[in-house]
Formats: sequence, structure tokens, C-alpha cells
Amino acid sequence: MKSGIKLFPAVLVLASTVAFAADTPADVKAGAVLFRDKGCSYCHGADLHGTKKAPALADIRSDKNWPADKMTDQILNGGQKMPPFRDSLSDDEIAQLVAFLRAKDHPAPPPAE
Repeated sequence: MKSGIKLFPAVLVLASTVAFAADTPADVKAGAVLFRDKGCSYCHGADLHGTKKAPALADIRSDKNWPADKMTDQILNGGQKMPPFRDSLSDDEIAQLVAFLRAKDHPAPPPAE
């Protein structure tokens, strides 16, 4: 009898691994810095409330349509008007961004040096 479970494509496994790897306060703070420094705030707004260029992300943590693995996939591969960041962010950085977006409170990053 064959099992209904098959091997997942590597991309899905990677996305899940990346998305759930970061969840410490330090990762959330690092994600806040990345959000600012990698240009996310340019489109999504420094306060995560969106702009004409991109949607708000302030409440994405409670949106059941956006689990961590889907956020990770969006950052990696882009979609609609968002470019992919697969080549410009490490797995750790992507995990930190997801941790920041999923945090209950979105800390402001420290001033840029």
C-alpha cells in the first residue's frame, strides 16, 4: 500500500525551514533593521501601514491567509508588483524579516548609523 505522503519540493521545505527559524527578540529587532535598511519601508511604509506602492503589513501576523511559510515565499520569490529578494537576502535575514512581521509588537529599529 502506498502512502499518500510524498516528498515535498525543496523550495517548500526551504521556505518552511527559513520561516520558522527565527523567533527570538533579537531576531525581531534584526528584522526591524532589515525592513528599514533593505527598502521594505519604502513601499510598505515605515509604520507598516502601506503606501500607494504596496499594501499594509501592520496586521499581517493575524491574517490567516499569510502564515509564515507564505510570507517567506513572497519575500523569496516576489509576486504581483513585489520583486523577489532571493538573491539579496540570506536565509537568516529572511527569517528575521518574517519574525519581525509576525511579532505582536513591531519594534522601531534603532537609528541608522
